[in-house]
Amino acid sequence: MKTRTFAARSSLFLLGSALSLTSVAIADDAERIEDTILVTSNVGANRAESYVAKTPGGADVISHEDYADKYLVSLRDTLAFTPGVYTQPRYGQEIRISIRGSGLSRGFHMRGLTLLQDGVPINLSDDNGDFQELDPIFFDHLEVYRGANALRFGSGTLGGAVNGVTPTGLTAPGLYVRGDVGSWNTARGLVAYGHSGDRLDAWGAISADTSDGDRNHAHRESIRFHGNIGYRLSDAISTRFYASVNEIDQELPGALTLPIALNDPETGNFVGDQARDIDSVRLMNRTTINLGAGRLEIGGYLNEKSLYHPIFQVVDQETIDRGLFARYDWVGDDFEFTLGFDSRKGDVDSERYVNLDGERGTLTFAADQDARTTNLYAEGRYRPTDQLTLVVGGVYTDGEREQYEVFNAFAGGPTGVAGQAEFSEFSPKFGVLYDYTPTVQLYANYSRSAEFPGFIELAQVNSFVPVDAQTAWTMEAGSRGHHGMAMWDVSIYRAEIEGEMLQFRTGPDVPASTFNADETIHQGIEAALSLEINDWLQLRQIWNWSDFSFENDAQYGDNRLPVVPEHVYRAELRLGGDMLHISPSFEWIPEGPFADYDNSLQTDGYVLLGVSGAWSVNEQIDVFIDARNLTDENAVGDVSAVITADQSSRIFYPVERRAVFGGVRARF
Repeated sequence: MKTRTFAARSSLFLLGSALSLTSVAIADDAERIEDTILVTSNVGANRAESYVAKTPGGADVISHEDYADKYLVSLRDTLAFTPGVYTQPRYGQEIRISIRGSGLSRGFHMRGLTLLQDGVPINLSDDNGDFQELDPIFFDHLEVYRGANALRFGSGTLGGAVNGVTPTGLTAPGLYVRGDVGSWNTARGLVAYGHSGDRLDAWGAISADTSDGDRNHAHRESIRFHGNIGYRLSDAISTRFYASVNEIDQELPGALTLPIALNDPETGNFVGDQARDIDSVRLMNRTTINLGAGRLEIGGYLNEKSLYHPIFQVVDQETIDRGLFARYDWVGDDFEFTLGFDSRKGDVDSERYVNLDGERGTLTFAADQDARTTNLYAEGRYRPTDQLTLVVGGVYTDGEREQYEVFNAFAGGPTGVAGQAEFSEFSPKFGVLYDYTPTVQLYANYSRSAEFPGFIELAQVNSFVPVDAQTAWTMEAGSRGHHGMAMWDVSIYRAEIEGEMLQFRTGPDVPASTFNADETIHQGIEAALSLEINDWLQLRQIWNWSDFSFENDAQYGDNRLPVVPEHVYRAELRLGGDMLHISPSFEWIPEGPFADYDNSLQTDGYVLLGVSGAWSVNEQIDVFIDARNLTDENAVGDVSAVITADQSSRIFYPVERRAVFGGVRARF
């Protein structure tokens, strides 16, 4: 059924074997490390925190320790307490991820965010992406830069960027083993090993997981490998090679009608044996050159991906993306400067077939798709006083999308129809950062963002649909810091968007759905507050207020935009210390979002209760438990936006059912 399964497994075995052999060779020549080791050091996270402290806007670092005691299904389990990030599970590892309302009209895959691993985009060259390739079980830490604050990654989208950083032999030496089991025949294992010598270090990890899921037809299984090898060429030059291999097979239970989602949430959609199978290989190099007060990073990457996706048709795609990047940072006494670029080009062999119970039937469509996206960015930071920093920067983004149809059965056979679209936008950014005290920062910024349509928006019909770039001006102000027992991160923002890519009514002769709105408003508050009352009692909580609406739209007036609820509140209370602790959790959505642009149906709110806990058996071994939805609440957790919805619309996804997971972590 899949064309490269054997190739992916072979690559996985060879890469894992090569890294293991390299690690053994390093161990033979290197000095022995201390017997007592940790899973990861804080070096990488501390460096990431220093970048956040220079950012005049919403940004956060999530360390491994913040989510180590959770069963890690998806990015939802790592970003649940990150302000401004909306992550709602649909089933298994499928989630909706949105920041400041990015990608509201997209009920599948992802748009409006730049997802990266070790600083390299995993988005395809047309900026679409599959977040399932970012598995948080491998990460040392994650970096979240909301909106235009993601300029340091060359991102200029409305949502910003999420970067997952894997360990190295320097930050995670020794052997690390983790095993998880739980509800619905869930099982997962991870083995990681890292070692370092005088000049060479290496780290590699392999995981395998399987689960039947909390709904029928939701079985998933995967094998993943991530590793890197670093070498210090001299005191000023170092280089690191990265390799990632993913083989991900997922059955898709699909969306439900509202009555079924509320009363029979375990129901799955068996029509067409729908699934999404991903085989991918990513190779990357990053070389760092220290030039006195300056630091230059250069590198390149190659991503190869196979998507086999039986839905209403069988979507079968083979993609190759190639990219180059460079970044120069210069630090002076009162002035800092960053200059960089990222350019990626991709080729897609896209085919669609009649779906015969998950197998390819008759070919209905075939096209060659080529995309390119290039970002040039710069930022200057000037400190006129010890407390005040002025920031000015910008990103110029240039993109091209081309499609040549080799075959289209609905257009009468081979057509030779070509479509092409070119885009270019400049997005400036102005910011001010004030260190009110050594531990309290105030900030404000005014910035522009731009987002280009991908093939999903452009190639909706036989020829390209005239969808333009989405642009926005965003104002933001806020504060982060800590004082006494309190630690906070609060931002208020307002984005005035032109041409937001949303769904509109079309004529019967135009079977397309996504077009540009005139003007929409995304505004809200992103707030996180943690209280460390004493050594055995800590509270962390977030509140997101999301007020998204049309602005005098000819079709929808001032209607609220669907998908994201207005209020989301989460809290977790940790009782105990590092040796033994228990953490009850609480999620409250007072009222659900609208399901449609006409605002004819709004889902109900809900409360979810959970509890997790961990016990450190000794310095090497920890055990944990993670129980979710303790009251087995039935509710709608996510919707796919449509123009007009009713209870029979098959667009609703139930919240995850009650489940209990547990596991053990060991370090040697």
